[in-house]
Amino acid sequence: MRTTLFGALAAAALCVGATTPALAAAPGHPSQSPSSGCRLANGIKHVVQIDFDNVHLTRDNPNVASDLEQMPALLNFMKSQGVVMTNTHDDLVHTGTTMISNATGLYPDRNAITQSNSGDLYDATGTPVGYSSFSYWTDKLTTFSGSTTSRYNLDYLPSRTAPAPAQSINVPAPWTPFTEAGCNVGEVGSPNTVLENTGSDVTTVFGADSPQAAEAKADPVKAQADMVGLAVHCAKGASLCAGGQQDILPDEPGGYAGYRALFGNAQIQPRISPDGPVRATDGSVIADSAGNPGFPGFDSETAANSLGYTAQLLENGVQAVNLYISDVHGDHTAADTGDMGPGEQTYEEQLAAYNSAFAAFFARLAKDGITAQNTLFTVTTDEGDHFAGSAPTPANCTGVAGNYCSYATRSEVNVNLPGLLATQRGNTTSFGIHSDPAPAIWLNGNPDRASDVARRFGRDLGALRITNPYTGKTEPVAYDIADPVEEQILHFVSADPARTPSLTAFSGEDSYVGSGQPNCNLSCVYTTDAGYAWNHGSYWPDMQDIWAGYVGPGIAARGTDSTFTDQVDMRPTVLLLTGLQDRYQVDGVPLLPILADSVLSPAARAHRSQLTSAEAAYKQLVAPTGTFAMTTLKASTAAIESDSANDVDYTTTENALRAVGSARDATGQQLAGVILGATETHGRQRIGQLGKLTAAAGRLEARAAAIG
Repeated sequence: MRTTLFGALAAAALCVGATTPALAAAPGHPSQSPSSGCRLANGIKHVVQIDFDNVHLTRDNPNVASDLEQMPALLNFMKSQGVVMTNTHDDLVHTGTTMISNATGLYPDRNAITQSNSGDLYDATGTPVGYSSFSYWTDKLTTFSGSTTSRYNLDYLPSRTAPAPAQSINVPAPWTPFTEAGCNVGEVGSPNTVLENTGSDVTTVFGADSPQAAEAKADPVKAQADMVGLAVHCAKGASLCAGGQQDILPDEPGGYAGYRALFGNAQIQPRISPDGPVRATDGSVIADSAGNPGFPGFDSETAANSLGYTAQLLENGVQAVNLYISDVHGDHTAADTGDMGPGEQTYEEQLAAYNSAFAAFFARLAKDGITAQNTLFTVTTDEGDHFAGSAPTPANCTGVAGNYCSYATRSEVNVNLPGLLATQRGNTTSFGIHSDPAPAIWLNGNPDRASDVARRFGRDLGALRITNPYTGKTEPVAYDIADPVEEQILHFVSADPARTPSLTAFSGEDSYVGSGQPNCNLSCVYTTDAGYAWNHGSYWPDMQDIWAGYVGPGIAARGTDSTFTDQVDMRPTVLLLTGLQDRYQVDGVPLLPILADSVLSPAARAHRSQLTSAEAAYKQLVAPTGTFAMTTLKASTAAIESDSANDVDYTTTENALRAVGSARDATGQQLAGVILGATETHGRQRIGQLGKLTAAAGRLEARAAAIG
């Protein structure tokens, strides 16, 4: 769910101006044949990467078929022509965080989109101020109040084992290996690779005095449809982008000069659909709610809209497309009733529409000769969800016609944290909070983690209890708590120290912990009719257990595979298959269990079994939801809640966590380097280190388990 975060930034754009001039169609349209100039390995001619918002493989109600079960056109395609990874995990915790990790292969600490779609940072006075994680790739971080910081929103941490750079560095862009290989890359709603708003993003890309900036001020609604949400990053010299914007990436490793891009439907549509608006898979014009052709809005990026635009790009000189598809459990009809529960009629009808869209998409691509034999497809979701609501009626409903489900209450359990702290613990400390099932908290004044105010706050947070209105049971507000020591292990601490929260709590599955009045004159625990019922963003299995599908040349596995993986592994897997490389060391590893021998280097083929075991050890060591991090989180919670003489228990545990965390970072970085090197032609010389590093990973897990 992305729209609510853009309003605060887009609202800054109001004044007189002109409309955006459309680019003329390039001579000889379409500008390139599908294979023109694009050099990918293993017979791959196209790459299609689909990222859903909150779509589930497993059932949320045992009697109701899951989202993917009700999209057989997609599920059967993945299982029959490729593989579905059923033991995939998100990177904690939200759309902005997880999709950027998926795109870059970097855990959140190395791209600075830590924890969520928005957050707080400390200003010069130590006051928490809010910001959105969604802005164009090269934007500086801008707060909701409109002030711009000196650091990039996407702030790169080159290495966990060295100090963060004093000067902000922009995260390397994910499209560059493709454009440098002669491929044009389309972006359909993909986070931060497109313009996300009509304020700061427009001035970053087009300039403050541009016609586009004038349109954004004069008519921000039309400007959204014209400029936001869609982009094409072109290969150098590609005629498709002739006359487009310079694709400026000031910190790209190795430099990135002479490339151009198209931003927004007003620039793209004349090049790929000169005879009229781009159409969805059902034939309807892709348009916003006001009827403006172009970008329909992030929450209206339905399967029909996103897949329709993607097909048009692929048919007209774009070889790789990354696309976002909005969730299917939110009501997309004019009624807009909010989140729906499993088996509700509109939910079921929308799932049927999504299935039809995929059937039409695959049939259309097949007619174009774009198939699993020459195209790499990846499909995944940003995160899982937990449905917070009452029991369904009737109790045995299945969601099929004549037996739909209904719910008396569809709501997260809202928790007023300031009110509970004041009434249960007498604690009125001021703080900023990112409301969430895993709320991040910034204590006013940015106190040291071991200060009296931070220690008391942590203890009081751990002592809070509520009664869950759905279960009637008493439960903690915070099942687990991390301060900056554990947050670093969870990959929540980036190159920008101003963004580091004082604490992060992990609440119950139904709870949505936020701000409020420092009293409980109105109930501090309540449900609403606001339409928010799918809770996500924490470590509970139904929130962080996701899935990923891989289809195409070089994918040997069929059906399902239960190898533990998370979102950063998609990037190195895709680059290995396409024969491309990043100019930085990613945090993920290629998914060897699903790959054919033919796509591996000689070293990887010769040592495949050893590498596969090393990858398994590596993932449990470094993944935010791996054994190591989940073990240290329990030790962190016990330390934060402790109240021993001279705080000795807290100090001892924190010192141990800091030491084992630093050792984890060093070993993990070395182990990933050997694994990644072995999948390339030059990696054989380091293969002998695998055994030693894999054993070291096991010893570190044992050390973590012994803490506390």
